[in-house]
Amino acid sequence: MKPPGSALDALLAGTHADPFSLLGPHAGPEGTFVRAILPGAEEVVVFALSGEEIGAMGRIDPRGLFEGHVTGAPQPIRYRCRAAGAEWWVGDAYSFGPVLGPLDDLLIAQGTHLRLFDKLGAHLIDHEGAAGVHFAVWAPNASLVSVVGDFNDWNAARHPMRLRQDIGTWEIFVPDIAEGRAYKYRIICADGTELPLKADPFAFASEVRPSTASLTARPAKPDWGDADHRAFWSSVDPRRQPISIYEVHPGSWQQDDSGWFLTWDAMAERLIPYVVEMGFTHIEFLPVNEHPYDPSWGYQATGLYAPSSRFGGPDGFARFIDGAHRAGISVLIDWVPAHFPTDAHGLAHFDGTALYEHEDPRLGFHPDWNTAIYNFGRREVAAFLLNNALFWAERYHVDGLRVDAVASMLYRDYSRQDGEWIPNADGGRENWEAVEFLQAMNRAVYGAHPGIITMAEESTSWPGVTQPAYYHGARTSLGFGFKWNMGFMHDTLAYMARDPVHRRHHHDEITFGLVYAFSENFVLPLSHDEVVHGKGSLLNKMSGDDWQKFANLRAYYAMMWGYPGKKLLFMGQEFAQRREWSEARPLDWELLDAPAHAGVQALIRDLNHAYRNVPALHARDCEDDGFEWLIVDDRENSVFAWLRKAPGSAPVAVIANMTPRVHHNYRISLPHDGQWNEIINSDGALYGGSGQGNWGAVTVTGQQASLTLPPLATIMLQFSD
Repeated sequence: MKPPGSALDALLAGTHADPFSLLGPHAGPEGTFVRAILPGAEEVVVFALSGEEIGAMGRIDPRGLFEGHVTGAPQPIRYRCRAAGAEWWVGDAYSFGPVLGPLDDLLIAQGTHLRLFDKLGAHLIDHEGAAGVHFAVWAPNASLVSVVGDFNDWNAARHPMRLRQDIGTWEIFVPDIAEGRAYKYRIICADGTELPLKADPFAFASEVRPSTASLTARPAKPDWGDADHRAFWSSVDPRRQPISIYEVHPGSWQQDDSGWFLTWDAMAERLIPYVVEMGFTHIEFLPVNEHPYDPSWGYQATGLYAPSSRFGGPDGFARFIDGAHRAGISVLIDWVPAHFPTDAHGLAHFDGTALYEHEDPRLGFHPDWNTAIYNFGRREVAAFLLNNALFWAERYHVDGLRVDAVASMLYRDYSRQDGEWIPNADGGRENWEAVEFLQAMNRAVYGAHPGIITMAEESTSWPGVTQPAYYHGARTSLGFGFKWNMGFMHDTLAYMARDPVHRRHHHDEITFGLVYAFSENFVLPLSHDEVVHGKGSLLNKMSGDDWQKFANLRAYYAMMWGYPGKKLLFMGQEFAQRREWSEARPLDWELLDAPAHAGVQALIRDLNHAYRNVPALHARDCEDDGFEWLIVDDRENSVFAWLRKAPGSAPVAVIANMTPRVHHNYRISLPHDGQWNEIINSDGALYGGSGQGNWGAVTVTGQQASLTLPPLATIMLQFSD
């Protein structure tokens, strides 16, 4: 029976609520009836996928609507279209059944589906005898969703999607399209309003900005050679392993000769050998997922499942990680589940409602970044984010996630004045929904990928950030592997900025951090945040003239590498970058032609190798039995000394002199008589220092030693047993 004109008009306009009821093959009293929209065609013949011709269709509307009868039962079909001497083939998306099943519906409805990245988004699959792409998107409050793209001339009437009513997910299988096709979703709100075209929240690739379409793609790559690397990290306690992280913004570490971003493959050829030579154990990338605005550095992401197209395809990022693993280097990525930008093509009001965010700005708007805050209490949103964490670990083999802006997630009043936030059900400021999400994320990630680590950028004293997130444990325990020690960074940089003559009055800016150094599993971060927005480079934070700035920086680095905790250094600071970092230009590598800068680089290299090779410096980074004060109260001389220890390893004494005066015959007690070798001296001539020191070793008698402490320098002495 022919549908009424209004239904056909709606079908041809792409506004019919149930296109599967009218399009494709349908059994009827006169046999199988077929209807299709085929713009531009004049003659249409219908074929089964086997290649058998089963009928023909006639055009009943000049806008491209064809109808006809075919032989046999309804089945997947293709059309041979002809017009003006041209011929083309079209697979009928409405002749294929759904891909999602009842189990998917159940798990998605519960928010417990841990394979969403296999189900939602655009997947290149074989379905019912045809190759094509299955599209699926969650938009429960939409009245209609169509997939539009370069494969259907962005015509919303061509591929309206099937609604799975119980879960609010729309899907369609489009045959005969492959990788690299641009697409978006055209969404009609419940009130009939048409939204700007939306990118796919689960897209595996995107167009290069400023274009914003999603691309059909296969995530990562099929062949990996990193089994040994992954097996090692899954078999050890990372708290007792050396972890020295080189933080990198992939767009500005280096650039090509034309000033464009390096591809992942080009970056692998340069960055991986450099990191190996420098002795770092990990690379941490600022967010690599798709983002529209370069100066956001990736922290305002619109494509959480897509490595940014700035650096090539998703397979390139996978090759980078595989290559790093084969070289013994782990790869971490910054991950941003706290907020998202409000670009029209992104998640904001995705189906015409506050779907991923809160409607009330007191809950759903972040005043610092003008972004939307995820609704962590909505199970589908929590599942979207949790699956994203699992996705990077599984598909791209990332070794860890550094979770950005955790403090902003934990507190409802973060950066808000009275009246600008809503208390929780208990009247407090804690965001318990975010807490439960972070706990669930850490449980899921650690449960599925034993070798992974998670790190929290958490700037408050929230209790139990790195305590296990037991199902019935403490309510505040979050389950992270590590936490950034922001207090260490703030206090010690403030100390190093002071003129040495005043440092004796601020001795506790160094000592205070050791009071809480083992309350969490800490990473000591000198990150990108410390060298932007007018803060200057680390070199220019140091006090004194140019020589003293370099000496202070070397002393500070050596002290930090001897301090309990894992290490993190932002790119460029390993050779004392003078200018503040900008994402718009590459690092100033030409500085390495100057001996002072090359000397700092050499020191970082030697510090990393000492840290990796000497268990006393890393094996008890997170446990108090690996640390012992030797000198804690010499304020007048601004001298600090402590012992680093580990079972079965020779201890190391770390001694810092934070004044420009050489201390001769400085007396210190050390626990073992015999020779202690000077394995690090930040004042060494090789590093650009004055060359003062202890001629490579000191002898301890009666547990007493007489040392030369170089000016503005840190030395490390290892007991020679």
